[in-house]
Amino acid sequence: MSLEAIKQVTQAEEENRQRKVEAQAEAKRMVAEAERAGVAHLEQARAQAEEQVRGLLKQAEEKAAQYAERALAETRTSCGALRSQAEKRLDQAAQSIVRRVVNS
Repeated sequence: MSLEAIKQVTQAEEENRQRKVEAQAEAKRMVAEAERAGVAHLEQARAQAEEQVRGLLKQAEEKAAQYAERALAETRTSCGALRSQAEKRLDQAAQSIVRRVVNS
């Protein structure tokens, strides 16, 4: 093999080694970039999920407050009706007590 052929083979081997090093570096860069993109996507998804949870929690609190307000209003109405009925019977109760005391 001539000296020129040996130089060409050596040069080709060196070029192949350099391409391999460059390809490995590019692969590492692509992996790192993909990891960064994945982390960013994960953070974005997490932020969206947290926002959605806050919205759902706010809706639940609003519904609970509405339910509590309705329950309170119904209770006040029921109490008012019971009080009204009791006040109507107050005279009868007083008369009944007086009759029992007087008749005893």
